[in-house]
Amino acid sequence: MWSALGLIVGVTVLSIFRDIVTHFIDDFKYRVKSRQPLSAKHRSILNKYSAYYKLLSTADRALFERRVQRFMFAKRFISRGVGPITDEMRVLISASAIQLTFGLTEIYLSNFDKILVYPNSYYSHITKKYHLGEVNPRAGIIILSWKSFVDGYADPTDSLNVGIHEMAHAIHFENRILNEEYDFLDIELMELLKQITAREIWNIRNLDGHFLRDYAATNAYEFFAVSLEYFFEQPVQFKQEIPDLYELLVRLLNQDPIRIYKLAS
Repeated sequence: MWSALGLIVGVTVLSIFRDIVTHFIDDFKYRVKSRQPLSAKHRSILNKYSAYYKLLSTADRALFERRVQRFMFAKRFISRGVGPITDEMRVLISASAIQLTFGLTEIYLSNFDKILVYPNSYYSHITKKYHLGEVNPRAGIIILSWKSFVDGYADPTDSLNVGIHEMAHAIHFENRILNEEYDFLDIELMELLKQITAREIWNIRNLDGHFLRDYAATNAYEFFAVSLEYFFEQPVQFKQEIPDLYELLVRLLNQDPIRIYKLAS
């Protein structure tokens, strides 16, 4: 009996020790890789597919590359029927997150360590519906349909962008999670955002011809996510239609897409 118990304890201790060693090895690999410069192959992917990256100055491109590298190696990208995770998937999904946080102190959405990639829409057992993307803060997961992600960046002016939408959700959640990135969004601006959100949701539900699509009125989280899609893809019209919301988002994210576009032209 005691020998069997000893064997069980020994196996358990060995398993715990192995997990600890694996954790330290993975952490070491991440620290080394995350501090390496973005490879030429990965830079070429940004140059080919990321309109935002191409608008940046030379200095800002270098900073953007460094943040993409760090984000990319901080996450586990998991295929859900999409085949092997490609370099394009890693780089462009990482770039979608960095685009939103680029004006802030370095934020890497540390609560979300797993990114699941589906080939197309997928069935969620939580909501019992089909989705194009989803964020689960409790499980630390960001989920994306790769087809929808690509479609979102194919037309950079239609304000339908799954990558921006889901990363906006992740930012919204991350800001309230008690970790090293807690409360990174300005408190006073977030309070003002609540007031504008309530006003605009009422307008969407009760008035015709609102600038933002109807889905923005679902709740405050969807309003924020949809607003960021329009913020990055239709900034000039956004500023004309809802100027106080646009200026608030400029201050909240510490970046102005209109200015970026003007500097690049």
